[in-house]
Amino acid sequence: MLLWLAQQYQDVFGPLRVFNFITARAVFATITSLVIGLWAGPAVIRKLTAMKYGQAVRTDGPQTHLKKHGTPTMGGVLVLIAIGTSTLLWCDWSNRLIWPVMVVTLGFGAVGWVDDYRKVVRQDPEGMRSAEKYFWQSLVGIGAALYLAFSVSAPTPAKVFELFFQWVQSGFSMDLPPKADLIVPFFKTISYPLGVWGFIALTYCVIVGSSNAVNFTDGLDGLAIMPTVMVGSALGLFAYLTGSSVYSKYLFIPYIPGAGELIIFCGALAGAGLAFLWYNTHPAQVFMGDVGALALGGALGTIAVIVRQEIVLFIMGGVFVAETVSVIIQVGWFKYTKKRYGTGRRVFLMAPLHHHFEQKGWKETQVVVRFWIVTMMLVLFGLSTLKLR
Repeated sequence: MLLWLAQQYQDVFGPLRVFNFITARAVFATITSLVIGLWAGPAVIRKLTAMKYGQAVRTDGPQTHLKKHGTPTMGGVLVLIAIGTSTLLWCDWSNRLIWPVMVVTLGFGAVGWVDDYRKVVRQDPEGMRSAEKYFWQSLVGIGAALYLAFSVSAPTPAKVFELFFQWVQSGFSMDLPPKADLIVPFFKTISYPLGVWGFIALTYCVIVGSSNAVNFTDGLDGLAIMPTVMVGSALGLFAYLTGSSVYSKYLFIPYIPGAGELIIFCGALAGAGLAFLWYNTHPAQVFMGDVGALALGGALGTIAVIVRQEIVLFIMGGVFVAETVSVIIQVGWFKYTKKRYGTGRRVFLMAPLHHHFEQKGWKETQVVVRFWIVTMMLVLFGLSTLKLR
């Protein structure tokens, strides 16, 4: 919006030309979302408290968490408001790649909102049942995957839909360009062709998987939001470089025209995340809830697919991956041993992984800060793939 206004009046007032630079708008987007988050935070917390949207704590979780019962949840709404407003102000909305990111973010946020609402109103810690939640996540994820499959080689949203119909009319036999291949980090030229179906399947798994991974991680004060900020900021750098024909050629990464605009969304995400952390740091005044965790995880996955860095996302989001794997192992082993021996056994003291360390005697703040440190190292390692080839 502001970009359009600046372009209309830049001949009258020359300094408005600064808005033509993506990096400048990314900085402004970050500041805008940060200010909105910090300014609106107290009002949102008061509103959630007045509406009695308090967290229902699991009775089978760590006993130290029982004191958190009643803390306002659904605070992810604050993050989404800050991101949405900042992106609306500073992004070029004619860009075909902004739309899928926003649709996934808001779509997954809506799923999370329903889940949180049921937890709050019905005082049911389980919220939306897994099958129902997975159905709606899949619906959004598949829609985004279909769009992104053809956005790689389409310059406009209209062309994306045109290519989709051509693919259907061709009997689903269309090929994708090489820049849609699965990129293997640390190698200059190694990539694996996916085809349309392979691209859709991978994209779906990345978006839905990253969304649930962030949600599993969101169990301690500040644990999920700071890694999200770090990974999102790194993906913003990848987006900027991928959208530059000069940098992408120099770094041997795919050139995706228009991808650079995503750095503005990533900047807005970082600013909103830091503002939320102000109120979510221990002891938390507000919890993010599924409305925030599902939305932010889906956004990270979508951006990673667009910039063709799915494997790098797996590396940088190692904490999210570990949390998810711990749940899968715990549930799988418990079911297997219960069926075989009659009594379920556990690999971890408690899952997700952060609860395991709490049970081992780590304080909540120790778990959180140490997971932040691990994420910082993994993000730096992921960024090193740009040059270590």
